[in-house]
Amino acid sequence: MNIGEAAKQAGVTAKMIRHYEATGLLPQASRTEAGYRQYGEADIARLGFIRRCRTLGFSIDEIRDLLTLWDDPQRSAREVKALAQQHLQEVESKIDELKAMQQTLQSMISACSGDDCPQCSILDHLSAPEPRLYNNPHKQDGACDSAGAVDSAGD
Repeated sequence: MNIGEAAKQAGVTAKMIRHYEATGLLPQASRTEAGYRQYGEADIARLGFIRRCRTLGFSIDEIRDLLTLWDDPQRSAREVKALAQQHLQEVESKIDELKAMQQTLQSMISACSGDDCPQCSILDHLSAPEPRLYNNPHKQDGACDSAGAVDSAGD
């Protein structure tokens, strides 16, 4: 089948197939006399494997390692599991980082009055030399009074 058909069956784009060939994840396709790439069922299976790995966030190098193990009938399931466990630890670490970012953003947004006053606690937080976390998201230092003047008491 040609690259368009292969892409459709594997659930990837033709551009990604060319990329996977260039990075060595997919062997170079055989060509017709006219120079068109040709793919078979084994290529489609490999592309599906790569797509599922990418969906789970594995890097190109990790996918290369997994493909090497997949291709090796003498592989050890222990090696495969170790790779997956290492990736899981990286994912969990990223989740922790994202949760911390979420909490900080929620605190910054809660601390901002969001009115027409030029004073903005979000910009103050982002411009601080050392980022600070808000312990009380409802306390609004530097909030405007009813006339729009900034109250800097407590600074």
